[in-house]
Parts: sequence; C-alpha cells; structure tokens
Amino acid sequence: MVPYDLNYQGRADRVGSCSRFLVDQSVRVNRLLKESCCCSRISVTVTTCNLTTNIMKNLLSTSRQIFSSVRLGSSSSRTQSAVPSTAPGELDTFHHKDLKIIEATAEQRRPKPDVNSLRFGHNFADHMMEVNWTAESGWGRPEISPLHNLSLHPGAKVLHYAVELFEGMKAYRGVDNKIRLFRPDMNMARMRRTAIRSALPDFDSEECIKIISDLVRLDRDWVPQSNTSSLYIRPTFIGTDPALGVGHPNEAKFFVLTGPAGAYYPTGFQPVSLLADSEYVRAFPGGVGQFKMGCNYSPTIMLGRLAAEKGCQQVLWLFGEDEQLTEVGTMNVFVYWTNEHGEEELVTPPLDKGIILPGVTRDSLLELARSWNLEKERFQVVERYVTMEEIRKAIKQKRMKEMFGAGTACVVSPIGRILHKNRVTGQYDELIIPTMDNKPNLMQKFYESIMDIQYGRMEMPGWTRVVS
Repeated sequence: MVPYDLNYQGRADRVGSCSRFLVDQSVRVNRLLKESCCCSRISVTVTTCNLTTNIMKNLLSTSRQIFSSVRLGSSSSRTQSAVPSTAPGELDTFHHKDLKIIEATAEQRRPKPDVNSLRFGHNFADHMMEVNWTAESGWGRPEISPLHNLSLHPGAKVLHYAVELFEGMKAYRGVDNKIRLFRPDMNMARMRRTAIRSALPDFDSEECIKIISDLVRLDRDWVPQSNTSSLYIRPTFIGTDPALGVGHPNEAKFFVLTGPAGAYYPTGFQPVSLLADSEYVRAFPGGVGQFKMGCNYSPTIMLGRLAAEKGCQQVLWLFGEDEQLTEVGTMNVFVYWTNEHGEEELVTPPLDKGIILPGVTRDSLLELARSWNLEKERFQVVERYVTMEEIRKAIKQKRMKEMFGAGTACVVSPIGRILHKNRVTGQYDELIIPTMDNKPNLMQKFYESIMDIQYGRMEMPGWTRVVS
C-alpha cells in the first residue's frame, strides 16, 4: 500500500464543509483507483482535524501524485469500460427514485424541426433535467422540467475558473421503432473521472442513466424517424457557488439537455481537409487532454477559424518535436495503411500520455476491428503514435489507404487532404489521402457496422440500452 496521509490543523470553523469534501474526495479516488486495472495498490487516506489556509495547495499536490500514477493505458477497451461501482451506502449521489417530473404544457412545447434540415446543437427538446449539490447538504432531488434558462450569480466559479465538464451521447430510433442509448455506461464512467479531476462531486452512473432514460422517454417524439439522425444528449456539470477565488466548488449543478441532430459536418459524409501546424497543441502530458472539459475546446476555436481561412474544415493536432498525430478536430484519428514491413495495419494513438480523449467511438472501432480479426480479416490493430514524416513517406510510397476521424457526432469522418506547415521552410505542403478511393473501404465498414448497432439492425451485447 502507498498511503497518502493528509493532516490538516487550523481553524475549527472551516471543518464542516471542507473536511467533508476532502473525505468524500479521498473515498472517491480510492474507489476509482482500486477498480482500475493498474492502480489496485494505491490508496488515499485523509485525516481531518482542522484546516489551514494551505488546504488547496495540499489537495492539489496530492492530486498530482495520484494522477501521475494513474494511466488510462493503451488497452482502451479495458480501462474505459470499467464503470466505477459503489458499495451500498458509500457514495453520496442523487437517486432515480427521488426524481420529480414536471411536464411541459401545450404552450411550452416547441414545434419540431424538419428532419432534413437539422443542424447540430441548434434545436432542443421540450424538457431538461437538473439537480443541485452543495458541500453542506450533498445532492438534492433531481427534477425533469420544461426547458428553461439557468439563473447564475455573476461570481459563479464556472464563469471565472471554467469549473465545467460535459458529455456527448445519443439516443437512436431503431428500425423496430425502439429507442436505444449507445454505450451510456462509458459516457458516465468518463464523466465521473472528469468530475474528480475538476474537484466536483461524484455520482452513481446507473442512477444517472435511469434518469436520462426517463428524460428521453418523455421527449421520445423528438427522436427523429431517420436512419441518419438521432437525439443528441448533453449532460453538463458546473460549479455554481457565488464566490470569487480559485478553490474547490461548494455548490454545483448537474443538468442534461437533449435535441435532435442530423449530420455533424456541413459537407456531410465527404472527405474533409485538415490544417496541420505543430506550432499549436491541443493538450500536453500532465494536463487535462484526456478529460472532457470545456476548457479543452475554447482554445481550439481560433485555430478552427485559421483552418477555414486556408480552405480546411478541421485541425489535425500534432504533438512533440517529431509531430505525432493526436486528434483531428474534436475526434480521435485512425490511419489504415500498409506498414513498412508490408503488413496491413490500423493505427490510432494510445492513451498512455493523457493527451488523447478516450472516445467511446474510438473504443468501439477498436473492439470491432479486433473481433473481425478473430474471424477473417487479417490486418493488425495497433495503438501507437504516428508522425507526420511517416504519413508523408506512406503517401509517397503509395502505402497509405485511409485516414479518418471517429467521434459520437459523426461516427467516422473521412480525411481527404492535409495542409501541413513545414517546420523547416515555413511553407504549407499539400498531402492527398486516398480514403474514399480505397476498396474495399474499412472506414465505410466501420460506419455501417456502428450504425447497424445503433439503429437495432445488429446486436452487440452490452452496447445498447432500450429506453422506449
């Protein structure tokens, strides 16, 4: 055992909420670490007497030790799918049994948009879910009510220090008219990991999924009758206490929005062009690139505009002196080629450095590819970093077959062109990727297989949950 013993002494009037918060945090971290395949020997012990003004310094120092010891690992299907479990009475959480539902009136209900003109994130269903938390009282009663604006104090921590995280998941109306969620357990597990990194309170995955299922069931008419559209679900978690100063939140709000969504990209299922400039990075070791926080997205917006000015739809994020591929836009990236040893290979960057978001679609594609190899496919499935020099060489030697992004919004997105800024010359080089010309097309097979599972045409045990 490697115990971390935090002893705090000082002002007695701070013990109440802060000590309770620290004890809760240590229990949460212990539980998650013990359930990770690589962290069973780590424990965290917090002994609280009184608290000093160095409370956050000590907490953050310990957090760094913990997270430097925790690696998601390169075997993503094992680490991502491990949903933190809880012994009875151990976790303070909101509960499905306490859910209060207030249905929208006829006047509050919105007209539904044309399914053929849906734009991502522009339409919202009639209801939302929310539940509040305070350090003093814990979780409140969850409530589903008509969609409404939030009321926040201008000093709320989310507005000043980006204490915020979210998830992205979907519900699909299948060919049998049943509505399914796709791997919601993985979204909840990732959200809970991100909550710990954000110093926000924990919650029970299953209780949350049950409530989200009720929300989808209530707004089931908003789930499109379409084989390309779906109901997008956005769980969000924010720090709300009205107090300036960098510190752990004492108040928080968890809420869920839903809304119909069509194709994520304006160009539809067409190859995209990418701007690759290693002057800018999305994430770095020791940072929060592996967590789904809003602060990871805001700094990318300016680069997206720069890419558009150069005729590109997305950014190919590079890292390190050797320009390793990490992500494409907001998606994980895959390369399918013949390697230098003459072997067909599907490659995606690993999760070991903590700079890659462990995507649900990423994990699903890897699991599908490995299952196909057990049957009749004969290509290697590898998690390692690929460099821009390797990409150039593969194109020149005609070994490149396909490149594509993978994510919840689009499933897969073909890459047809990379505009790469040469670090030596400062000039932009155009690299053409033959993704759409490769036959038989592996990316297309992935797309059709995931869509078949999501819309109920094919069964994958444990991957979907019928809610209506």
